[in-house]
Amino acid sequence: MDRVKLVVSERTDVGTTFAKRLRKQGLIPGVLYSAGKEAKPFTVSAHDLREAMASGSGRHAVLDVVFEGHKRGHAAVFKEIQLSAVKQHITHIDLHEIQLDEPIETKVTMQLDGAAAGIKAGGVLEIVTHEINVRGLPQDIPEHIVMDISDVEIGQTVRVKDVPLPSGITALDDAEDALFHIVLPRVEEAEEGEEAAGEPEVVSKGEEQGQE
Repeated sequence: MDRVKLVVSERTDVGTTFAKRLRKQGLIPGVLYSAGKEAKPFTVSAHDLREAMASGSGRHAVLDVVFEGHKRGHAAVFKEIQLSAVKQHITHIDLHEIQLDEPIETKVTMQLDGAAAGIKAGGVLEIVTHEINVRGLPQDIPEHIVMDISDVEIGQTVRVKDVPLPSGITALDDAEDALFHIVLPRVEEAEEGEEAAGEPEVVSKGEEQGQE
């Protein structure tokens, strides 16, 4: 996997007011965290950040973070991406410096492919989770994992142990944890006759006296 270069600028000002001012200028505030080192606040062009995230690895890209005025880059991955509540724009990012020869732990999205046999037979797909936790070398972590569901039948549950993991990647979740299953559609309404039989007859007071 190629490293994606991301040029950033050091910043000293922090706080919500300053962050809002930066975003109006087309800049995104962020912090680079490194084990045993002081965190480094920075700003990055929103355009450059979008370009980096548009790479083949997306949010799992291995970044080559270069501070302006410095030659040495920092291999890093996205630790957290904060989004605005309404428009889902990026408002802040946290990066984590890594060693390329040391495994990392992260979440990977599942991408389901194919038309499941159970759905063709009238079943409904119920997804428990879209992601699994994995461990592997940074350059081996995929953007997503594609899983063919063509043979999944009604009543069948697909679990973590069924995921086709790439070479060098191991799942951290319990092997028996469910990812999704196909079930029969729920019956929302009973038949009209059953409803009538289940409801008590309502008799007015006048009718009750007449019957007596």
